[in-house]
Amino acid sequence: MIVIDFIDEIDEIDEDTRQLVQGILSFAAEKEGLENGTELSVTFLDDEAIRQVNREYRGKDQATDVISFALEEVGEGEVPVVAIDEMPRHLGDLLISVETAKRQAAEYGHSIEREIGFLALHGFLHLLGYDHMSETDEKVMFGRQEELLTSFGLDRE
Repeated sequence: MIVIDFIDEIDEIDEDTRQLVQGILSFAAEKEGLENGTELSVTFLDDEAIRQVNREYRGKDQATDVISFALEEVGEGEVPVVAIDEMPRHLGDLLISVETAKRQAAEYGHSIEREIGFLALHGFLHLLGYDHMSETDEKVMFGRQEELLTSFGLDRE
């Protein structure tokens, strides 16, 4: 099973939501062939907090739904992370705006739980290297995303 460090900056996330995120990400980790004990963090924020992160790290001064910081992704001028055999693999960090998730759930006509599960999976796939910058990559990522959501039973309501 994947190990998730949950951080609730807004004191709104209940145990059922944590279990849903744990479940969908553990399911996806198994389907993606990740080893047991792989780690990541999931932080729940409000729009203002995620806007500040988005501005600082992505140069976009606006709230967004989910941001992924992949530890294994090597950016310009960065040194790759080297795993040590005894250490668990750490994928990185997911930040989810619950305010944006609530708005999007209402817009799409499904539950907040479904939206948070979707956003967690979307961000998780980014941590694994999936992206949607090109049309081809988008088809691959969104196809895998829908496949995992459907198999897990988290379809649009």
